[in-house]
Amino acid sequence: MHTPRTSSPPRPPQRRPAVLSTGLLALCSVLLLALVAVEWRPLLTLDGGISRTTHHWAVADPALTRTARILTDWIWDPWTMRVLCGVAAGLLVWRYADRWTAMWLVLTVAVATAVQQGLKAALDRARPVWSDPVDSAHYAAFPSGHAMTATVVCGLLLWLLRRHGVGPVPWRAALITTAVSVTGVGLTRVWLGVHWPSDVLGGWLLGALVVTAAVGIHRHRHPHATA
Repeated sequence: MHTPRTSSPPRPPQRRPAVLSTGLLALCSVLLLALVAVEWRPLLTLDGGISRTTHHWAVADPALTRTARILTDWIWDPWTMRVLCGVAAGLLVWRYADRWTAMWLVLTVAVATAVQQGLKAALDRARPVWSDPVDSAHYAAFPSGHAMTATVVCGLLLWLLRRHGVGPVPWRAALITTAVSVTGVGLTRVWLGVHWPSDVLGGWLLGALVVTAAVGIHRHRHPHATA
């Protein structure tokens, strides 16, 4: 007589790629932060060379510089991104009655802002200084708040769209919009001479790290959700 075999519970989805990507982003972020903190000469030289070149181009092309200022001050401004986050959180509550995800979205963006401001205060990195500036900015330089906020908000919203099964055409449009926004805001900050290139890179890396960590938390809380 054979004992009937009980079916084993389904295995949880493989999380190794997510863990590896989070670890890699954390390693790169910490490495760049350390190089900025110790003022590593090769990094400073590279930052200076790129910034001087782009500032020369910005001064020589006022029309493109005005466009960059409009984009960075209105379209890709951190407060614009936070308002977009608030609208998305409202839609999650109104349409899907998903208060937990709405709170998760708002808190993640708030934590990212706190991390960004804390690093700025701790490192107190000076922004580029020009005799003929084309724009101005406040607070310390590293990391770029514009780049980090755009990465966090766009990354989270992109993941939420995928989770809710958006169609292929809106998905491709969202991918393109995210790529243009995250890349574009970083380029405008360097073009306008208010950030070093490594500030923008730091904002991108830290923003991506926040997104992957937040998505991991959400998946742990809702292990059977899609995406």
